[in-house]
Amino acid sequence: MAADLESLGMRAGLIVSCQADPGSPLRSPSIMAAMARAAEMAGAVGIRANGAQDIAAIKAEVRLPVIGINKIRRPDQHPRVYITPSFEAAEEVARLGCEILALHVLPQYDRDVPALKARMIRIKDELDVLLMADIATVEDARFAVDHGADIVATTSYRYAYVDEKVPGPPIGLVSELARTVKVPIIAEGSVKTPADCVEVLRAGAFAVVVGTAITAPDKIAAEFVAALSQAGGIPRTP
Repeated sequence: MAADLESLGMRAGLIVSCQADPGSPLRSPSIMAAMARAAEMAGAVGIRANGAQDIAAIKAEVRLPVIGINKIRRPDQHPRVYITPSFEAAEEVARLGCEILALHVLPQYDRDVPALKARMIRIKDELDVLLMADIATVEDARFAVDHGADIVATTSYRYAYVDEKVPGPPIGLVSELARTVKVPIIAEGSVKTPADCVEVLRAGAFAVVVGTAITAPDKIAAEFVAALSQAGGIPRTP
């Protein structure tokens, strides 16, 4: 049987997302494993990782629990539904020893909701993992729990606000989820600072995932470059 988050020692802890986009100079399983090792040394309680190659490399280097995902974009699916979109994608990463498996649970966007329901049930029946639903709304979370999710994560919360950019971490959504669902909540998405982490924990999160702010130096550097570029015309203080 799969463990639970308490026995995995993840309560109130930091989960580091070790991923790099295609084309990034960091896009290498060995680099992702080094990042995971650094996160472990820093005191992180878990790793989120994508794809069989990265997960295998990370599992060989660290002893932390791993949230496994398998990003696959399919022409028959909505562009926003790409995290572990089939049972085969789930099985590929689960067999590597992931303690938790995450998938998009976005019924508003998913073009085959019956297949989503069946996939969640089959994962629970056949794969020895905790099932985590990457959701956008409270309605998504209710759907996920009704179909077997052990955990809900706010990974896609910005999709709840289609026509506007959502600033900051998902504090409001975490707070509402804490009042609504009876499973642990993982806060993820635009959590950029230690203070953000504390805020989402206070709102009711069980643990926190941080990715870009820790493991994407190219994107972090771009923010500094953009700020300096904007400030370039500001007169110097005498």
